[in-house]
Amino acid sequence: MLIKIPRSSDCSSSQITPERVYLSRRTLLGSSLAGLAIASLPAGARAADTARYAGVDPGKAPGWFSDKLAQARWGAVTAGDEAITPYKDATHYNNFYEFGPNKGDPADNAGSLKTEPWSVVVDGEVGKPGRYGLEDLIKQSQLEERIYRLRCVEAWSMVIPWLGFPLAGILKRVEPTSKARYVRFETLRDPESMPGQRSGFALIDWPYVEGLRLDEAMNPLALLAVGMYGRELPNQNGAPLRLVVPWKYGFKSIKSIVRISLVEQQPGTTWQGLAPSEYGFYANVNPEVDHPRWSQARERRLPSGLFSPNVRSTEMFNGYGEEVASLYSGLDLRKNY
Repeated sequence: MLIKIPRSSDCSSSQITPERVYLSRRTLLGSSLAGLAIASLPAGARAADTARYAGVDPGKAPGWFSDKLAQARWGAVTAGDEAITPYKDATHYNNFYEFGPNKGDPADNAGSLKTEPWSVVVDGEVGKPGRYGLEDLIKQSQLEERIYRLRCVEAWSMVIPWLGFPLAGILKRVEPTSKARYVRFETLRDPESMPGQRSGFALIDWPYVEGLRLDEAMNPLALLAVGMYGRELPNQNGAPLRLVVPWKYGFKSIKSIVRISLVEQQPGTTWQGLAPSEYGFYANVNPEVDHPRWSQARERRLPSGLFSPNVRSTEMFNGYGEEVASLYSGLDLRKNY
């Protein structure tokens, strides 16, 4: 289903890609995806696409990804008139503690992660539990490009063009039971290829765990991403399958998912367990509720530097309030942070 949201997250008419550019891109995609990622796209696309995908690393994608990419819906959700973060920043400045505590560690250390084949266990309160190969899990879905703002709890932010599938569609197909009220997600545990899991960093009890309320997970904005910037996900960004919930702080968007469990009780999550006074279960972007150690009223948009800090005010729900605020009607968002 094509999602059209003519609200605060939409682009202005001046930001819409010209039809000739869009059609040239579709033609290029259809002719260049015989089992390869669209690493050739930046070199052959028109100016608008070249700017968006400048610096994208080459790579070979699984056949199923290339097949899905050829039929993708582009621009299903946009980020208004905000500039897309350069690919290098989005792939070389991130948190993925399984590969180390520093921002550059994921890019430096994630190359050893094996992402093919990949399977996801779906269990708990569902009518169709089982271990699903990634291709089988998403074979009935259509790939969509969605340009979302990403706001880290550390008060930096990006704008990223993701490629993925609505989480709701996957959940519906596994048939949640009447007892299902929450969705629990689990990251791969593989100390051999994930050096951060060997280091004991921050006393994390691996694997990394996150969760959503079922109605949050069913919201049309919640995305299971398999790509970004027109190509498959790089390992350091959560390959081959990650969650993206753009109205929440980034740590809720769990990476390299291997288990999705529908459960009756609110699941314990990794950061909530480590520091419950700092990282709540909901983790909605809220400029009115500060982190105990810093303000959340403003954020630093990457790229930024000493002489161009690129600081801006943070928006409630990261700017997606019209789409998600109704989920929290009557809920004290200061208490349920």
